[in-house]
Amino acid sequence: MVAAQVGNIIEFQGMKGRVEKVNDNSVIVDITIDKNFDEHEMFEKTVVNHKRYKIVEE
Repeated sequence: MVAAQVGNIIEFQGMKGRVEKVNDNSVIVDITIDKNFDEHEMFEKTVVNHKRYKIVEE
């Protein structure tokens, strides 16, 4: 498995986000770029385990 890098766009749980920081087991993602961000009523950033996403755009 290839870990995402800072700036990559990833997809997880039907949402997209831009990677802001890469940790050992997870990434911190800015999800405000997702077109349905307002509908999810979430915080602007979230943590996603490396096993739970796929890289959409590098």
